[in-house]
Amino acid sequence: MKLTHIAGISCPDDDCPAAYLTDRGTAIIQGGIVTDPDALARLGLPAHETAVEVPISLLHDAALGLPAQ
Repeated sequence: MKLTHIAGISCPDDDCPAAYLTDRGTAIIQGGIVTDPDALARLGLPAHETAVEVPISLLHDAALGLPAQ
C-alpha cells in the first residue's frame, strides 16, 4: 500500500496525529486510540475496527490536502 502524507507534522517519535491517502482510494488517520469505555460503547464498533482521536485542525488540514475532484 502506498501512503501519501497530506496533513500533520513530523515528530521525532512518529507519534503525532497525521493523515494519509492510499493508492486504494482510502485515507488513513493516525491518532491516539480511544480507550474510554463509555465512548466505545456509544460508538458500537465491530471487532475489526478501532477509533482514534485527532485534533480538529488535522481534519481541516487534511481536507485542504485532498486532491481536487
